[in-house]
Amino acid sequence: MSPSLNDTDEHETLTDELHDALGVVGFLVLTEVYGGLRLFVPSDNLRSALGEQIGEDNARRLAKLYGGSYIRVPLAREFRARIYRNAGAKNGEIARKLGLTETGVEKLFRRSEKKLGGKGQKKDPRQFEMF
Repeated sequence: MSPSLNDTDEHETLTDELHDALGVVGFLVLTEVYGGLRLFVPSDNLRSALGEQIGEDNARRLAKLYGGSYIRVPLAREFRARIYRNAGAKNGEIARKLGLTETGVEKLFRRSEKKLGGKGQKKDPRQFEMF
């Protein structure tokens, strides 16, 4: 048997490819419209509504990479949550946009901060160092 990517690696690779090809805004639009779905990427965008939904430039970029095939569009919840938070959204708003509870959003940010090794955490100025 030849080595193959497991689903997690494959998913991360596709996420990275989509993000690189579409940029931050294009990737955000794609995940908001199609996140969690299998999407057929037509080779010819003239006969497709894809360009209207995600923008003609983004549809052309997808067609160049994946034209004539299906892709599994990631939910990209962590990515989207960070974008929404940076835009000033509160946890309740983020929860509605992502289809999560507010507790789910809090957990998402905690997991994200752990992955970053605590980087990016805002320290409460009222807390003092104990150790």
